[in-house]
Amino acid sequence: MNAERLTSLLEPVVSQLGLELDRVEAVPAGRRRLVRVTVDGDGPDGHGPSLDEISEATAEISRCLDDADAMGESPYTLEVSSRGVSTPLTQPRHYRRNVGRLVRFALNPAEGQKSGETFDGRIIAATEEKVTLEVEAENSKPHKPVCTTREVQLADVAKAIVQVELNRRDAQASEEEN
Repeated sequence: MNAERLTSLLEPVVSQLGLELDRVEAVPAGRRRLVRVTVDGDGPDGHGPSLDEISEATAEISRCLDDADAMGESPYTLEVSSRGVSTPLTQPRHYRRNVGRLVRFALNPAEGQKSGETFDGRIIAATEEKVTLEVEAENSKPHKPVCTTREVQLADVAKAIVQVELNRRDAQASEEEN
């Protein structure tokens, strides 16, 4: 079964669970097929689905595939996951769900330029059209950064990827104060 047919079959199931179907892939894996389903949603804290929600989605998707005989007689392996940190932000809801996180932005090039600006910023607010960021000022010192806000229109974003932070600066500062 192709990804389009699987998507139309699984979308209502995932939607009933309060999640969004982000992507469906069905690829050969030896004698089996590998069905990868990526789900998204607000989750209990507004930052994506919880492990419990993904577990429930996995059970329902598996039941749906078996009941609909979607894969026929072919054995398959089902993988259900969330979008993951390395998946580019492409929709306004993705930015909203990542408020508070550091994101690397690559902007579309301005007219007459070959490449656009690239910078990191922490999302502090997001709407359907724009994202408000906290960015380090150009004259900022590494050990004592000065931050400013910047608004970016989502239409101007070529690519945006969440950055993994092992030692977040504001968390360190609050620990030092205590």
